[in-house]
Amino acid sequence: MSSKNLDVLVCAFGKEVHEGLTSFPKYLSSKFFYDELGDKLFQQIMDLPEYYLTNAEYDIFQLHKTDILKSFDADKEGFDLVELGAGDGKKTKVLLRELLKEEHPVTYHPIDISKHAIDGLVENLNQELSKLDVEGQIGEYFEVLDRLKHISDRKKVIMVLGSNIGNLLHPRAIQFLKKLNTVMHSDDLIFMGFDQKKHPQKVLDAYNDKSGVTAAFNKNVLARINKELGGNFDLEAFIHWEVYDPESGTAKSYLVSTKKQTVDIDCLSIQVHFEAWESIHTEISQKYDDDTVKWLAKESGLEISESFTDENKYYKNYVFKKTE
Repeated sequence: MSSKNLDVLVCAFGKEVHEGLTSFPKYLSSKFFYDELGDKLFQQIMDLPEYYLTNAEYDIFQLHKTDILKSFDADKEGFDLVELGAGDGKKTKVLLRELLKEEHPVTYHPIDISKHAIDGLVENLNQELSKLDVEGQIGEYFEVLDRLKHISDRKKVIMVLGSNIGNLLHPRAIQFLKKLNTVMHSDDLIFMGFDQKKHPQKVLDAYNDKSGVTAAFNKNVLARINKELGGNFDLEAFIHWEVYDPESGTAKSYLVSTKKQTVDIDCLSIQVHFEAWESIHTEISQKYDDDTVKWLAKESGLEISESFTDENKYYKNYVFKKTE
């Protein structure tokens, strides 16, 4: 990454931190959990027994990989597979191996805001799947998608795994899907994971593991502020707290100040005051059912063409196309 692009990312981080911590109630975006340490912590989360999402989606890929690829490219004409927030690519590799095996002409474009994640994934794929055409992209999703749209008219399948859509409340999820719609050609597809509604305790446990890895992951946003913006957050003075509303299907994560305190952030030239038990909202994780997903698609100018679920019906991957 060039120093200019790095500066842009740092500026975006600082701007959003300033906005979130000077608002009431306070908030920070979960996208800033991720740096080299955050990436490692999330890898640990995906291996936790409580975090069912990764295994459920992995099972879907193992069970349905042949039918999934048919839904993408039945005639093997070729396409660009564009993955938003690619991470380590563990699940995607199941499809990539099948693509190579069945000789689909494909270029894989993993996109991630984390340079560390993309560099690691591309290097790993070059070793494991040397025949695969890989072009890693670092940056914000829509900036990269818009660039890819103008580079090629080739069919695209835009893949969003891990229920990343669940980080958005419904109005913003519709905005996100509408923006995806605008960068799609008529025959392009979206392949997206949606975590399904289930026993509330199952959901709570997934985001509040007993070993404390998720708590450390959430607190990493404070560690990043300390490291990158000259903050002096005492991470031990905050606790991770998770709630889930089964009616709306919304799980929320908070960092809660255990005492009255003031935090300095030198690079932003601000002091942030906390009352005892004041919270910072850091993340939402939305859960869905079929009717809700159909409604989101309709509001976004899309429609569901197919869906695939795991054996426990914990999770679903939907294929969307543009409406006629």
